[in-house]
This record gives sequence, structure tokens and C-alpha cells, in this order.
Amino acid sequence: MDNLKEKFPIVDEEGQVIGSATRGECHNGSRLLHPVVHLHVFNSKGDIYLQKRPEWKDIQPGKWDTAVGGHMDYGETPEKALRREVSEELGITDFVPEFVDKYVFDSKRERELVYVNRTTYDGPIQPSAEELDGGRFWTMDEIREAMGQGILTPNFESEFQRCFV
Repeated sequence: MDNLKEKFPIVDEEGQVIGSATRGECHNGSRLLHPVVHLHVFNSKGDIYLQKRPEWKDIQPGKWDTAVGGHMDYGETPEKALRREVSEELGITDFVPEFVDKYVFDSKRERELVYVNRTTYDGPIQPSAEELDGGRFWTMDEIREAMGQGILTPNFESEFQRCFV
């Protein structure tokens, strides 16, 4: 279960910290802008790894999503948050991230300042049994077929089209 009392930084659209709030406060419709890091993991064939969100998640349970996505802890840099999240979620510590984009994701429930990164990686992936319901590489054709079908998170679909199409 997600810790609704976990502290997140609240930021402006440039990423400057202007306060803090709990996960529960950030996800309750308040739309407080809080930063997250994403890593899109491609293999050398050009396939993209997606994680399956567990049913217990408070947002988009059971859907396929970006390989790594996580909230920044209060006082953490985007780079440190990315390394921590990648290690926690996929067990990967030896990768070279490439910054792709930074944008505001806006939904009815929340607002996130998203730091988008990508990497090419062919090594072992060990999805966290505590945080994920597994994952796998998808071909670009599989991604295109799944778009708009309720299989992928809207966040992933929007970001994929924004950054990789």
C-alpha cells in the first residue's frame, strides 16, 4: 500500500521547491504540483520495457506504464531520485540516463512536474515484487495497438507520443 503520509516537495513549473505536502494531499484532487522522475528503458532492438502497476496502487491500478516512474523525496535532486527509483523498481544500477524533457502533467486528480529520461539497456531486469506486478519489453507495434485501449496508463500514452513519436 502507498504511504499517504510520505512527504513530497511542492514545486513551481521550473522545479523550484516552494513547500511540501503528503502523498495523500498531492493525490486528493488538490492538484499541488509535485515532481516525478521517469525512465524509458529501450533495448538495442528498439523495444521498450513497461512495468505493470499493481492493483493496490492509488492511481491507474493494473495498467502498463513507463518502465520507471517515481516521486522525488523532499530534498532530493531529480538525478538522485532517478537512480533510487530505477534501483528500487527494476534492480538496475549500471545505466546511462539521457534527459529527454521536462513538462507538467495535468489530470483531474493531480499535477506532476515530470522529468523524462531514457536509456538503452540490455542487461538483467529484476522488477520489484513489492512495487510492481512484473514487466516486459514491448515492440513498437504492440505499443501502437495498445494505445487508446485502456491497457496503458494515460500518462504513458501522452508522454510516449510527446517524446518518442
